[in-house]
Amino acid sequence: MKFTKMHGIGNDYVYVNGFEETVEKPEETAKFVSDRHFGIGSDGLILICPSAVADCRMDMYNLDGSRGAMCGNGIRCVGKYVYDHGIARKPEITVETLSGIKKLKLDTEHGKVVRVTVDMGIPEKTSELLEKIVVDGTEYAFTGVSMGNPHAVLFWDGIDSLEIEKIGPKFEFHERFPGRTNTEFIQVTDRNHIRMRVWERGSGETMACGTGACAAASACIWNGKTETQVEVELLGGRLQICLDEASGHVFMTGPAQEVFHGEITLPWEHKERKDSEIL
Repeated sequence: MKFTKMHGIGNDYVYVNGFEETVEKPEETAKFVSDRHFGIGSDGLILICPSAVADCRMDMYNLDGSRGAMCGNGIRCVGKYVYDHGIARKPEITVETLSGIKKLKLDTEHGKVVRVTVDMGIPEKTSELLEKIVVDGTEYAFTGVSMGNPHAVLFWDGIDSLEIEKIGPKFEFHERFPGRTNTEFIQVTDRNHIRMRVWERGSGETMACGTGACAAASACIWNGKTETQVEVELLGGRLQICLDEASGHVFMTGPAQEVFHGEITLPWEHKERKDSEIL
């Protein structure tokens, strides 16, 4: 299987060109390639496939093999891939996702995409502005946001000392979220800047989460803590988030980078080859 490793501010995925390759077992493939010791190492797998309604279709899987509806950092890399590799070489493209068709604007330098702005759609409130929840015997307040996937945003002092690996799973698998949830822990630094750590369902803590940044900025705006343009600082870098008050749409701008490309033999492909040799 030929692949390309890419990342958006540290949120890294293994990308496969579905215009040229067929991945028979995407769930198992995601788990294998994501392993940072025995695989390639990533937060998951993204297949870039043909679409009847857009320039391409993004089919994403988390590192535990579960299917994801949308990934903001991942879709920026999809935009870079389809432009740089000649699938859709134009400044604006559309990408079909399980969360609908997303529109991307591509900024290029020397013939390569370096930055992408994504229309992430209209954020949806899925809770009261500060809904109370009891997690592991302690009461917290969160703002529920859907960006096509679920988010619980919490305002949190001292996120550097947060033991996210302990509390993150408690939120992800809480009975309040029957489909599990992504959880963002937010520290507001001023009216235009926030800091964020994220626990992604199916992946654990990641360096960045694009939909999470959009959800966090939306929650900050709704709760009157920031202006409508917010810079979100994550472990892997910064994203610019803007809520357009006229349309209600959230726009995310950030970099996309290709790391390397290669070819890998999946374990079941190796077994199938050995079996055929025996026969």
